[in-house]
Amino acid sequence: MHCLNCGKDLRGKNGHAYCAECILDLDYKASDLDHEELDKSLQKILDFFISDVNAAFHKDPAANTLLEVLMSYPGIKAVLIYRIAHFFFKIGMPFIPRYLSDIAREITGIEIHPGAQIGSDFFIDHGSGVVIGETSEIGNNVTIYAGVVLGGVSLEQKKRHPTIGNNVVIGTGAKLLGPITIGDDVKVGANSVVVNDVPSNSVVVGVPGKIISREGDKIKRIDLAHGDLPDPLSIAIATLNSRIKFLEDKLLNNDKHKKNNYEINFGEYGEGI
Repeated sequence: MHCLNCGKDLRGKNGHAYCAECILDLDYKASDLDHEELDKSLQKILDFFISDVNAAFHKDPAANTLLEVLMSYPGIKAVLIYRIAHFFFKIGMPFIPRYLSDIAREITGIEIHPGAQIGSDFFIDHGSGVVIGETSEIGNNVTIYAGVVLGGVSLEQKKRHPTIGNNVVIGTGAKLLGPITIGDDVKVGANSVVVNDVPSNSVVVGVPGKIISREGDKIKRIDLAHGDLPDPLSIAIATLNSRIKFLEDKLLNNDKHKKNNYEINFGEYGEGI
């Protein structure tokens, strides 16, 4: 591997894109930049900022005034700093993008790697403990609650974080790990741990996350009911209870065994009849 700035051989320095000298003196050639692309990128920051602020008003009933949202919403602050850091990251500037993301973490408790790609109408509600990794990709109109982690499971420099589709709600404390793909119109339940792909128009709950279909009931564009989710364990137990009752009724109503008495005993761990 070689330094992206000066070309110095970084053999044995796996994972480092710049040599220490270039990072410390910030030797950066701004003259090589495409200024037309710079203008487009700067305009995107403004456009995203407007959509992110609008998302806060649409998705949080506690949002009253623009000043309140700008001054007291950690999610808005963290995302705005991320947008600026991502701009510097895209043009290859060393040190500054990560420095900005660390400032955002100290101020808000939200850590977004500047390399992550995040679409419009993005909203982090409250946000303490949110972590979004470097290779994460997030679509449009995504809502994330406190404690959510989009994490990696590999040390290799490759795609190692989740890809999130459009119109997705990720509940409080949910962990999405690895280079998985979450489809459009998906809701991830609070405290779920998702390690596999999730198709569009689905709900995921549990540890590990289990997919529960929502056929014919797509998630609304603005959907905050991240706690209103089915419980797959309760559903499984209810199904077993129904099956046991069916078998008991069938056994007790059998003419051949009507005169016989049956006694069912369960051991310490449920074994034995």
